[in-house]
Amino acid sequence: MKIAIIYDSITGNTKKIAEAIKEACGENEIIFGNMDTDVNAVDLVFIGSWTDKGNCSQKVKEKLEKINHKKIAIFGTAGFGGSEEYFNHLYQRIKQWIPQTNEILGYFYCQGKMPLTVKDRYIKMMTEHPEDKKLQVSIENFEKALTHPDGKDVEHAKEFARRMIKRCV
Repeated sequence: MKIAIIYDSITGNTKKIAEAIKEACGENEIIFGNMDTDVNAVDLVFIGSWTDKGNCSQKVKEKLEKINHKKIAIFGTAGFGGSEEYFNHLYQRIKQWIPQTNEILGYFYCQGKMPLTVKDRYIKMMTEHPEDKKLQVSIENFEKALTHPDGKDVEHAKEFARRMIKRCV
């Protein structure tokens, strides 16, 4: 089987998950790259993105819109994490960019650390609105995200990849 693993990563979180997926693909022929990668001659496309305001990156959106007649598995990382409900919400948003000629096999999301500028923004907002409980939760979530993707996330990504490959054979 010929597999493409393409991703857009800013902080390295999504790249780490893409590398775990690559490792789990075993003896299959792998094309590993960015959004410029040609996926026409592959059987399965793993496509991953960091989360940009609750959606995939613009680069991933544009790539998805151009893919046709493929089996697709979606993966990504999100600073706000830990909730399968939230990850399903992200999946619902990203799948709107995928033409119906494709078959979506599944999705995998995990939490990823965020740039320190995000925490700085939260702290600045807290000084302006100290009573805002949502901002306090956001700061706590930022701290929790600092250790992700962790070893458990990587293992779950590998399991996801193996399941997606089995669905193609």
